[in-house]
Amino acid sequence: MKAEERWRARFRAPRMTLPQFAAKAPNRAIYQSNASGSWEIYAWDRSTGAFHQVTDRPNGTRYAVLDPVGQWIWWFADTDGNEWGQWMRQPFDGGPDENAISAVTSEDMVSGHPMGIGLSSVGTAAIGLARPGGGFQVLHVQPGEAPTVVYEHAEAAYVTAMSPDGALILIDHSEHGDALHPALRVIRPNGTTVGDLHDGPGKGLLGVRFSPIAGDRRLLALHERRGRREPLLWDPLTGDQREVWLRDPGEVTADWFQDGRSLLIVRQHRGRTRLHRYDLGGGGMTPIETPHGVIEAAAARHDGTVEYAWSNSSHPPMIRSSAGHVVMNPAGPSAPPSVPVEDLDVDGPGGRIHTLVSRPERGNAPYPTVFLLHGGPTAQDDDSFLPAVAAWVDHGFAVVRVNYRGSTGYGSAWRDALHGDVGHIELADLTAVREHVVAGGLADPERLVIAGGSWGGYLTLLALGVQPKTWAAGIAAVPIADHVATYEDETEGLRAYQRALLGGSPEDVPERYASSSPITYVDQVAAPVLVLAGENDPRCPIRQVQNYIARLAARGHDHEVYRFDAGHGSLVVAERIEQMAAQLDFARKRLRLTGMSGRPA
Repeated sequence: MKAEERWRARFRAPRMTLPQFAAKAPNRAIYQSNASGSWEIYAWDRSTGAFHQVTDRPNGTRYAVLDPVGQWIWWFADTDGNEWGQWMRQPFDGGPDENAISAVTSEDMVSGHPMGIGLSSVGTAAIGLARPGGGFQVLHVQPGEAPTVVYEHAEAAYVTAMSPDGALILIDHSEHGDALHPALRVIRPNGTTVGDLHDGPGKGLLGVRFSPIAGDRRLLALHERRGRREPLLWDPLTGDQREVWLRDPGEVTADWFQDGRSLLIVRQHRGRTRLHRYDLGGGGMTPIETPHGVIEAAAARHDGTVEYAWSNSSHPPMIRSSAGHVVMNPAGPSAPPSVPVEDLDVDGPGGRIHTLVSRPERGNAPYPTVFLLHGGPTAQDDDSFLPAVAAWVDHGFAVVRVNYRGSTGYGSAWRDALHGDVGHIELADLTAVREHVVAGGLADPERLVIAGGSWGGYLTLLALGVQPKTWAAGIAAVPIADHVATYEDETEGLRAYQRALLGGSPEDVPERYASSSPITYVDQVAAPVLVLAGENDPRCPIRQVQNYIARLAARGHDHEVYRFDAGHGSLVVAERIEQMAAQLDFARKRLRLTGMSGRPA
């Protein structure tokens, strides 16, 4: 297979998410797959092996959940990726879609931006919605009846779970004004509060779900009382708490085993994942053998086995079982492999920076190099299989991915370090890594490309303005270009996040919004720029991107714009390929590279 065909084949290869099974009907499951050409929802009857496609929409479907008894598949219907819409549902065995809140005639009451959903075994639901200027609501839905508003607040709130019997609803909220460090509240379907848990300033709590055992009111959450996220069991009726102490390093998430007596511990450390079973009775922790790499999701089955979605940088994704077999992969050719990733640790202004490096198989250092910045900022780069990284490598680029301050996976202090000088802190870490790889002979200082999507796109535009002599080209996908205009147009949930990150609204701290906004420095940009923007993006809205582009155009600066009819990224495979091709073509032309080796023309 030729190199050009190889990178496109990675995008086209069918992929799927970890199947989500019904707690009371474990042979019924749903998953998301790109097999149809866009990411859609599928139902899978494990007892017969039969599966069918549930949704079929021009721009794909992002959110879906299966109820605990396996009767209904709930999915969120937005318009062209704008993340505004309503919850629909379809019978598991197929049939017409219906509005999940069918007893309601007022569309205004059931439409909004999704803020979580919880489903019970008795058919009831708790739905979180956010609306511009209307704050956040939680609706309790009883089949055949009009929904009732059981929670409402101006600050961000998210429905995390509903108890199996429908008696309790778990909400992550930020009534205290800090959406970065939420608190927990458990309420009844009539809106009365059962329990509150708040760990104070700078220490968030994230709900996971209630115990799977009937009559057990304990819920599993994650706390960060010791500088990282760790499991916590909480009984909201009695107030009893139990912290699960873990010795191994790394960030931790957790879930229940179906017997309610053990926890599935998912530990992320230095861009890789390990699984363990923690016995709540004796406190012992048993490793679950998995291949070296990254586990995107994991779940414990009723027979005690664990299924997980796995990949590493050189091996395409697979759905595997701790029993030692492949559970299911979509039909079709698998993605061609890529190169393994290398770890690099660089001393930076805030501490050691973990960085991942992918080298091309051909050519010699120093290489043309793309610094590919992750979104979030509360996310991380890891050892998972990424077609975009492999595409750059196939074209002769080294790829450097920096887990700058603000990234998850390295403790609470590292994640929370952005307060004050947002954007510039991340770029200080980027500078330390860039200087290291240039001095070490990996990266050619005359052929450095900076690129990223979402928060990574934001950092790209900011870097082009405040470090104009450093970069040969910049590629920003769905970026924040102007924090003020973004705040005016984005969703309520992201406004709450932005207030927490920047210390207030644009009216409260205008100097911080200006200092952190790429548009402030747009007249200093020297490198050619490619901007990719979604017409219906609710997270990094199109207007503020247009404002930035207009400033570039006004001074005749070398730039290109790629606009696409979707939201914050596309769920359509062909569109993703076109966007990747546009980025590769832009970089090669601006750096005057030819062929797949990255050599000068």
